[in-house]
Amino acid sequence: MGDNKQGGHQALYRKYRSKKLSEIVGQEHITTTLQNALKKGAVNHAYLFTGPRGTGKTSVARILAHELNNLPYETKQHLDIIEIDAASNRRIEDIRDLREKVNIAPINAKYKVYIIDEVHMLTTESFNALLKTLEEPPKHVIFILATTEIHKLPATILSRTQKHSFRLVPINKVSKHLRHISDQENINIDDDALDILAEHGGGSFRDSISLLDQVSMSSDHVTVEYLNQLLGLAPDIYLEKILSHTKTGDWSSIKSILNDLEERGLTANMIAEQLIKYLSKLIYSSPDRQILNILNNLMEVNGAYYPKLKLDSVLIEAAMANMTSEQSPQQPTQYKSAEPKATTQETIPQLIKPKAEEEAPVEVNAEENIEAQKSSTEPKNSITEDITQIWPKILTTVKEKNNSLYTLLKSSEPALVDDTLTLKVRFPFHKKKLDDHKYKSIICETFEEITRSAPEVITEVNSSVKPPLIKPVDSAHASLISNIQDIMGGGEVINA
Repeated sequence: MGDNKQGGHQALYRKYRSKKLSEIVGQEHITTTLQNALKKGAVNHAYLFTGPRGTGKTSVARILAHELNNLPYETKQHLDIIEIDAASNRRIEDIRDLREKVNIAPINAKYKVYIIDEVHMLTTESFNALLKTLEEPPKHVIFILATTEIHKLPATILSRTQKHSFRLVPINKVSKHLRHISDQENINIDDDALDILAEHGGGSFRDSISLLDQVSMSSDHVTVEYLNQLLGLAPDIYLEKILSHTKTGDWSSIKSILNDLEERGLTANMIAEQLIKYLSKLIYSSPDRQILNILNNLMEVNGAYYPKLKLDSVLIEAAMANMTSEQSPQQPTQYKSAEPKATTQETIPQLIKPKAEEEAPVEVNAEENIEAQKSSTEPKNSITEDITQIWPKILTTVKEKNNSLYTLLKSSEPALVDDTLTLKVRFPFHKKKLDDHKYKSIICETFEEITRSAPEVITEVNSSVKPPLIKPVDSAHASLISNIQDIMGGGEVINA
């Protein structure tokens, strides 16, 4: 255990955050290009950083903003480095305000740098207004745009920026970096356990280091066995047995293993996700048609109305295909699922409204058309529906897109006032998760699909909110597991 845990604990991700382009790990194809450009004085007026979440887009943007101005990197906000969250500032009025302020000279730096995160969330009108500035920017202004969904950006915006694509960091690099931090912090953790943390971080340094921080405070020696129990993971031996039993047609043993894993606190979605990762490795080392079929069917578990029943049926169907006549059950009722009988497609209520028609392409210099658009026959840009009426539809649609966000929203209390959606949650780490750009984007997009208008999303912590019922591995670690499952996107709300 590290000595730093004796006093006030500083989050490891913040403590080991890179402060120079030369310190960035895993994105050398970008940082080398930027460093060379800075040495030559070849500064572009607009940069676009794109790639998966957690790959360092915002961190590199902040570092670049400081190095453009020859400023030492500071975590506190510099007056000439302005960060804008497009998920919360997506309206035309926000971009017009930006256009007015860009003409003001920097206070005490060479450049005024605007970092616009999740830029794909801007409305069509906002893109048009931003485009006007990108076409003729003041010499003292530099834009750094960041997005996880580049396909949603207009071609006119893409053509006026210098694009850099961030990649998920290879697992071995993440694991090596975690070992360096563990040695510096005197964290006693096995190499195999570090590999698990790196894998479940999904190629994101931020998520992997956050997991390391969590588990390092729960044990003096972190082993694979302890980590599996703490994170609610199925040991590989369980996954190997499931696959073996499908090949021998032993469906009753498969059901027994699934019951065992459920008693350990694993949900159907978590088991399916681990099986997918396990089988995806096998199809490259030893291709097998049946494994491929199981893999394809497992991908449907997360979006199923009854995930547990879907998982059971996928695995038992695979086993039954290999049954001998002696193994075939004489009475079909021998196997009974604890889940309700699957609802047929005809009886499923239509909860999701059809998606709105695609927005018209962005036009260059089209700001003069905005007022005309407002007076057209398009629906008013305001949400008039009762939140209690549309919330079930919102949850249903979100569940299809992201089960982790669905779980968070299920444990929150929504309130919609004047196009502002307030989500009240019981715990600070739930608020932190909901404030993630990725989740705000999904919430806004879902509202737009159902109501044709997107709200401004804010969150607040309120102790009066009823806490969700989450089945922990054991009561002693319930609070810690809730934190860790939140980082990993695992866990499932159990309705009382």
